[in-house]
Amino acid sequence: MADHGLTGVLLVGGASRRFGSPKALARFRGETLAERAWRVLGTVCDERIAVGKPSDGLLLPFALHDDGTQVRAPLAGVVAGLRAARNELGLFVPVDCPLLTSAVLLELAQAGGEVAVPQTGPLPGAYRRSVLPQLERRLAAGELALRGALAELDARVVQVDPVLLSNANTEQELRLLEAAPEHVDRDVP
Repeated sequence: MADHGLTGVLLVGGASRRFGSPKALARFRGETLAERAWRVLGTVCDERIAVGKPSDGLLLPFALHDDGTQVRAPLAGVVAGLRAARNELGLFVPVDCPLLTSAVLLELAQAGGEVAVPQTGPLPGAYRRSVLPQLERRLAAGELALRGALAELDARVVQVDPVLLSNANTEQELRLLEAAPEHVDRDVP
């Protein structure tokens, strides 16, 4: 059930250098990574925004919001997503975490603080619009590490099963994740 007050932001602006082709279009259990992440966000968010670079020419089944920068960094996507969101709280999901569940997203959303992230780092994460000025300053200064921004923010850490946070940086990693037991993504309708 979608929460009225949560914006889900799908980050699809990565270069996919190690993957060899656009990760967003890679297939996983019958759907693309982008479709899967979009669907999971839709189970918990009343608004969804995909952020990336339209110049990449990805053929996605939903609109892509331009992150407005030349850099390829998750920070640029988070800034663009917070700017575009109509809700105060945004859930940010990288396109390459196919085992991420709606339950994890809800835990992040309910953790409180300016930012809530899993123990592994800044994404996926829940970011409040109140952090936008700090993130914009970092982006303008070329300080692109989102992890570095966490030290400046009121970040809560949520303990999450590390398997659910697995990402696919290569085609081989994606195939290994696809072989994970089906129960891992049981929260995904």
